[in-house]
Amino acid sequence: MNYKIEGGNLPVLLCQLEAGESMVCEASSMSWMDDEIEMETHGGGIGKMFGRMFTGENLFQNKYIAKKAGEIAFASSFPGSIRAMEVRPDKPVIAQKGAFLAFYGDITTSVFFQKKAKVGFFGGEGFLMQKFEGTGVVFVEIDGSAIEYDIAAGDKKIIDTGYLAAMDGSCTIDTRTVKGVKNVLFGGEGLFNTVVNGPGHIILQTMPIQKTAMQIYEYIPHPSSN
Repeated sequence: MNYKIEGGNLPVLLCQLEAGESMVCEASSMSWMDDEIEMETHGGGIGKMFGRMFTGENLFQNKYIAKKAGEIAFASSFPGSIRAMEVRPDKPVIAQKGAFLAFYGDITTSVFFQKKAKVGFFGGEGFLMQKFEGTGVVFVEIDGSAIEYDIAAGDKKIIDTGYLAAMDGSCTIDTRTVKGVKNVLFGGEGLFNTVVNGPGHIILQTMPIQKTAMQIYEYIPHPSSN
């Protein structure tokens, strides 16, 4: 499989498949494809279906198999970026809810549960994220531009709520309380920040869809209540 990402801030993933190769995506993610590619729909069991539902994905996944060499395209659902992340048996990938676009290879998806209650309530990513394990490449959607870092063991990155898009499974998440009453009340950053501990690779996003939606909402005229 060869791929390229085009489209700038409205990106699309273009995958060139050889005969016998396949891609998996959630239902409705395929944008266009050549006639040489056929679709199969899978649920993967009740547990996996409900897991996908709780992480913002569709209940079913589609598998696209190339009978002959051909191209298949997956367009992003929101202005931003598409990034490829390698998945290995020793290197699972954790992504935010709704980030999954497609994957190539022998990969399984599952729910990643935040064990620490404080992280689930205040970390910005919620209790449930997506986990990708196996061998292959997973393509994730990023809200806005993608900024990537490699965090060394013993180091950490302090992140505002909602800006963490994906990370290696070797990273861990915690929260940190913003210190100082004046900072909390007037700093505009809220009470908690997300802390990602290394080692591992992380992808941050510059335009979290939740914050973007709230900013747009402020400019929408609302009927005055009587």
